[in-house]
Amino acid sequence: MNKIILASNSPRRRQLLAEAGYQFEAINTDFDETFSEDLSPAEVAEHLAAEKNNFYRHQFVDEILITSDTIVVKDDHILGKPTDYEDAVKMLEQLSGVSHLVISGVCISDRDRQFTFHDTTQVFFDPLSNKEVKYYIDTCKPYDKAGAYGIQDWIGLTKIRKIEGSYFNVMGLPIHPLYHMLKEQFGITPY
Repeated sequence: MNKIILASNSPRRRQLLAEAGYQFEAINTDFDETFSEDLSPAEVAEHLAAEKNNFYRHQFVDEILITSDTIVVKDDHILGKPTDYEDAVKMLEQLSGVSHLVISGVCISDRDRQFTFHDTTQVFFDPLSNKEVKYYIDTCKPYDKAGAYGIQDWIGLTKIRKIEGSYFNVMGLPIHPLYHMLKEQFGITPY
């Protein structure tokens, strides 16, 4: 069986892949996440996942390489990771009381093949007061999260009214379609 490499800095992606039962090695990435403004949000998520995969592919010739990128989309505008406190406040204010999309792109490759897909979840926020925004940013420091929040954090427990789609996709790794892709295309299961 080929070894799995997860090229991601996200502790949440590592956690989800481990909880799904996979044995893998995780590597940190340092990748320029730029993209063309001509791409749709779903295309951006897939493009970034594929570009990361292509960037690290030469290091792992005989392994199965998994890369992923998650974006938050509000009114066709992509919210990346906040640059500072004020940016996090601005993002959370945009998400307060409305719904938005979370799109994760995933790319899986081996020596001969590459498969890229995305998953989309709609997230519905309750209104956020200024005190709640400040409390959340001060306690959870969501600077490494697209859209300035993590569904598994305080904000997800108290202020996300509902979701339509995969919870794990919002965490950063759509594990359900990933499991099926690894099983059907690469013959890899955790059992």
